[in-house]
Amino acid sequence: MTSQQPPLWRRAVAELLGTCLLVMIVVGSGIAAQQLSPTDVGLQLLQNSTATVLGLTVLILVLGPVSGAHFNPVVSLGDWVLGRRSGTGLSLPELGTYVIAQTVGAISGSVIANAMFEVGTSISVKERATTGHLLGEVVATAGLVLLIFALAATKRGALAAPAVGAYIGAAYWFTSSTSFANPAVTAGRMFSDTFAGIAPASVPGFVLAQLVGAAVGLGLLAALFPAASRSADDVVVPHSAAKANP
Repeated sequence: MTSQQPPLWRRAVAELLGTCLLVMIVVGSGIAAQQLSPTDVGLQLLQNSTATVLGLTVLILVLGPVSGAHFNPVVSLGDWVLGRRSGTGLSLPELGTYVIAQTVGAISGSVIANAMFEVGTSISVKERATTGHLLGEVVATAGLVLLIFALAATKRGALAAPAVGAYIGAAYWFTSSTSFANPAVTAGRMFSDTFAGIAPASVPGFVLAQLVGAAVGLGLLAALFPAASRSADDVVVPHSAAKANP
């Protein structure tokens, strides 16, 4: 990272808080949808995806200037990989800090969402790892990574909040997996045996598919935007706005 970035502890807090709130939105709206529309799975998915689109957009707008609003280990990993060529992006210690903060935040968000709806925290039994679901995760993650880094490469990071929110909302519907596309969120959703949950046995396959999808997305990025590595500091959105208050 450049010296203009906020201190690492502040960025870590933003990543923990953002991922916590993101999972709270996903799990909480899933529980609410299940309670409000118990016999209509399609309507449940619509309610869940709508809340996620709106919530994720707001979170990126609020926390992006601090940490870049990654909220996702594959985004942070991609930022580190791209930055190795140009001396930008996350350093390896920063990458580790981001991933830990994101994972702790995701698990905390699931636990808090359960508590808000007075649903006991328990391990999900919802199996998801079919071949179709795993392919869906590859597609969803590849598209997300390509979108985020392409916006940064073309100096359109200001559009990341609505664009990422819109993509995730669409991917809820056009992918078979409902687009987790995030290893931390996948881990957090294990801790809620509700509409949004995922069984532990399905998690390794989902995470592997997400890593494959990230690699595909970065490959497409390299083919389409060869100079993208120079923009690693601007992922998901430029985050040097807080430099005036170090």
